[in-house]
Amino acid sequence: MKVLAVLALVAAAAPFLGAAGQGDGAGPLPFAVGAAPAGCDIGQGEWVRDEAARPWYQEWECPYIQPQLTCQAHGRPDKGYQNWRWQPRGCSLPSFNATMMLEMLRGKRMLFVGDSLNRGQYVSLLCLLHRAIPDGAKSFETVDSLSIFRAKDYDATIEFYWAPMLAESNSDDAVVHRVDDRVIRGAPMDKHSRFWQGAHILVFNSYLWWTAGDKIKILRGADNDLSKDIVEMKAAEAYRLVLHQVVRWLERNADPKNSRAFFVTASPTHTDSSAWGDETEGGNCYNQTTPIGDASYWGSTSREILRVTEEVLATSRVPIGVVNITQLSEYRRDGHTQTYKKQWAEPTPEQRADPRSYADCTHWCLPGVADTWNELLYWKLFFPSNDQAL
Repeated sequence: MKVLAVLALVAAAAPFLGAAGQGDGAGPLPFAVGAAPAGCDIGQGEWVRDEAARPWYQEWECPYIQPQLTCQAHGRPDKGYQNWRWQPRGCSLPSFNATMMLEMLRGKRMLFVGDSLNRGQYVSLLCLLHRAIPDGAKSFETVDSLSIFRAKDYDATIEFYWAPMLAESNSDDAVVHRVDDRVIRGAPMDKHSRFWQGAHILVFNSYLWWTAGDKIKILRGADNDLSKDIVEMKAAEAYRLVLHQVVRWLERNADPKNSRAFFVTASPTHTDSSAWGDETEGGNCYNQTTPIGDASYWGSTSREILRVTEEVLATSRVPIGVVNITQLSEYRRDGHTQTYKKQWAEPTPEQRADPRSYADCTHWCLPGVADTWNELLYWKLFFPSNDQAL
């Protein structure tokens, strides 16, 4: 029955597909059921308003969304940010199909590893999938840094592991991680990577925490005494060191015949409205209700970090799929949580007098932009390009 169900779902998508995407010449990539049209770059396109097809789900019906992302429950007056669909330029791909994804995940373990933005994408995926599973056939639990969603009838788990800098750091507590002076361990990565073992699909991200300053402290060696052998490095080069460690771990531990790895690129912020031509003093994402229409727009996202990401992943001897969310998310100044979220601390009277002063222009409301990130991941996982090994 499982094979017949998957075949029926793939057949329904057939008008969009070519032969299954290839890996390094050794045959189709694991999980691939077709391929994107030649020359299709899913990261380039435009946002199309589509009230009939978006949102995929309602905020109130998904129990997994953290209160920091429930914008409607916290009083956001508009809903238009939920109604935008990403249309890749010059190509069409199958719509996200929860039943097909669950069938393809049968007996598998999927793991997201990263920061709060990666966790937002993880929660978005749970919201996209959970309605296809009966209430008694799913469960969710969080223990320390690991969250696990179980689809019991499929013998599948979808998990999130908190590791905002991928390497071990003094920000590894999943709840209390706000520190002024960040220290990371360059190697080994055993504390975190032991949780990655055995995953059939790995989805990494790491960007935001590397941009807090120009320098970062690195603890060398395995000694747990953070006062010993600490050196300071340029943040981009420390990031390069850590990303190399991740790639080397994948080369040693990932089996490209039955597993896939992905890296999600930088999620932009919208903290300065002058970047899109609004010179209002102190302007940012607050009260923004429409995307940026300028196709050439680029905000403050670090091109240096993106370049390092590209260079390091290109050295990998195993395929690592790049899910490029950056440019499409650059346009979405309207999608952030702004002030419509659970606050870590009660805003002061001065802040309430100027909501821009405490607006969150980093994280994203759900449903919203992160659902599109999962569409891209879905396409990359099941319909990879034949002309791109990664």
